[in-house]
This record gives sequence, structure tokens and C-alpha cells, in this order.
Amino acid sequence: MDLLRFTTAGSVDDGKSTLIGRLLYDSKSIFEDQMEAVETSSKKKGDENINLALLTDGLKAEREQGITIDVAYRYFATPNRKFIIADTPGHIQYTRNMVTGASTADLAIILVDARTGVIEQTKRHSFIADLLKIQHVILAVNKMDLVDFSEERFKEIVEEYQSFASRLGNIVSIQPIPISALLGDNVVDKSEHTDWYQGPTFLNHLENVYVGGEENHVDARFPVQWVIRPQSDKFPDFRGFSGRVAGGVFKKGDDITVMPSGFKSKVKSIHCGEEELEQAFAPQSVVMTLEDEIDISRGDMIAKPGNQPKVEQDIEARICWFSKTPMKLRQKLLVKHTSHETKAILQEIKYKVDINTISKIEDVETFEMNDIGRISLRTAAPLIHDSYRRNRNTGSFILVDPGTNETVAAGMII
Repeated sequence: MDLLRFTTAGSVDDGKSTLIGRLLYDSKSIFEDQMEAVETSSKKKGDENINLALLTDGLKAEREQGITIDVAYRYFATPNRKFIIADTPGHIQYTRNMVTGASTADLAIILVDARTGVIEQTKRHSFIADLLKIQHVILAVNKMDLVDFSEERFKEIVEEYQSFASRLGNIVSIQPIPISALLGDNVVDKSEHTDWYQGPTFLNHLENVYVGGEENHVDARFPVQWVIRPQSDKFPDFRGFSGRVAGGVFKKGDDITVMPSGFKSKVKSIHCGEEELEQAFAPQSVVMTLEDEIDISRGDMIAKPGNQPKVEQDIEARICWFSKTPMKLRQKLLVKHTSHETKAILQEIKYKVDINTISKIEDVETFEMNDIGRISLRTAAPLIHDSYRRNRNTGSFILVDPGTNETVAAGMII
């Protein structure tokens, strides 16, 4: 079975955690003791109904306030597909958590309250999803029971959202679904209240949406994570390079170039555990051996001649600032990119994005926590990279404060 990673997004109280709880409950993906614990917690809080949001809101502060604060990951499977859910916070002050949860997602669920429609937070999270190159969106119009399952209201919200989404660059498919997470309408089972809606249920779309074309299978990229030298009686001369294929396809006999040295060789063998493979492609983790003895170490990248990544020290990127300490011009940072780490200095702050209007705010001197914008970095050693738009794996990085070891930003190379 293939794996679908998806993230939830939307404003506070739109029902993200309740939707995920309902999905797990109706798809029979919850153990009896989990359900008993949720029922007990719901009674203690005085809830009239079982509070399914408690299945994902695990922090004490989340349960007390009834809001999601941190990213909660949940795993479940149906006969057709495996899923990893990232339930992310809706509040503006937790934008960085939403970015973290969405960074590995193939699909985003944008929840909208049927009563309030498309609001600023809807646009903010859609912009972030687009920024992170998520191409598939489910527009889940929730709380339809509170507007009497009105077809007219549903269509109004869909038109408004599609008008906004047309200004974004990466989102290619939008599936609107009218739901009631609290009551379960159109989540797993078809609703009797929306006979005017002929589309799929929420779970049915998750099981069938095609995301297989998201990986870049054109540009061959293999960041080396480790050099394997067993030096045992069984493997006295084995020297392999382990890592995860970040793009393209590698086959036995392929010509390769090692970056940044430029040395050339051929692929001798490809191993996955005890098995020897004829080829490897993203996102497989493998060990590769070469026909020639070449000096390769962690942080180098294996590519193919004629289709090589850029090797540059001046990096233009969009970032989301995570730290409570504001970003400063000329600040010294560590860049962690693929398996490579190097020092860097913040050269220029180009602009900050007002994600309510998707407009640029220029002449800014600092970034506060949760701010998103464009900067330029100068790295001590060249980064072997592609643009994030072309390859999410080789186009992304994190920035770390060398003094505190705090991850202060996530970046997407332009």
C-alpha cells in the first residue's frame, strides 16, 4: 500500500481535531481503551457529547483550553492506503507549528466554518500550504448542520475560496466537501442531509486522490549521509555510501558525478538491507557502491552528468522565523541542508509577507516569530541544491542558532 501524508489547517474552533477524531472513530481506527479514556475525559469536562478532539489534543494545556497548540501526528490505515495525519494548530501565534506539520505533507485539509466562511486564517494557511508546494487541497466546509445543510451557502464558500486560490501558484486540485465533523456527515459515510452533493466523502477522497507524481524522478540526487566500511571477514573491502534518494532514478552502470569535487564514476551496485537492487528512486533509502575509489564523505551529493544541482554560496530563500528572539541583519547561523552543515551569515532581508493580503512589506530590518519572507544568506561552504519548487528535498533547509542550538527558521531556496 502507498502512504499519504496530510495536514489539517484552519482557524481556531473550525473543528480540525474533531474532524480527525471523527475520521478515526468512524473508520474503526481507535482501540476500546482509547475510546473509554476519551469518554471519561469528556464527562469530567461536562461535554454533552463525546469530545472526539481529545483523540488528538494530548497536551494538558490543549485539553484545558480546547485548542490545538502543538503538531499531533496520528497513524491509521484502511484496506486501500496508509495515512499519517499532522493535526496542526489554527491560531496565528502557532504559525511555525503549522509550517512544521505541513512541510512533509502531500495534501492539505483547509477547514472552513460554514457560518463564517473564508476568513484571514483560511487565506494564511492556504498561502503556507502553497508556499510549501502542497498541490492537493480538500476544502472541508464544516459545521454544515449549523446552517441547515444549505447548498447555497456551500456554493458561496467554494466560489469565494476558489477565487482566492487562483492567485496561488502551486495548488492544482481543490476538492470541496460539505461535512459535519461533530455528527459525521460526509466524513466516512454519505450524509442523508446533503442529497444535493454528488462528490466523494472525506475518507473516500483521501483513499483515492493521486499524489504519486509529487516526487521529482527527473533530477537524480543522492545526498550522502554516511560511508559504510564494515572491514569484516565477510566484507573486507566493502565501501558503500548510504543515504536517501532525493530525486531521480539511479541504476547499476549509470555514469555519476560527485559534487562538489566533480569526480566521475559509475554505479557498481545498489543495496537495500540484504537485497541488491537494479535501481533506486526517491524516496528509497539505499547503499550505493561505485566502480572507482573516490574520496566521498557526509554532505557530498551524487548526481548524473549533464543534470547537476547548483553549487553556490549566495542563497536566496523564503523562510518562516520560528524563534522568540527576533532575527537580526548580519546574524551568524548554522545551515543544515540535506546531510550537509555549514556556517552562514544573514546578508539581506528582502521583504516580509503580509499573509493576510499576500503582499510584500519592504524596508524591514528584522523578523519576529512566525514571520514569513525572503532573505539572502552567504554560506561558508557552497550548498549543493535545487530550487524548492523543483525539489522539496534538496531545496529546503533549517537555520540553527550556534549559541543555543535552537532551530530558529525553516527555509525554501528560490
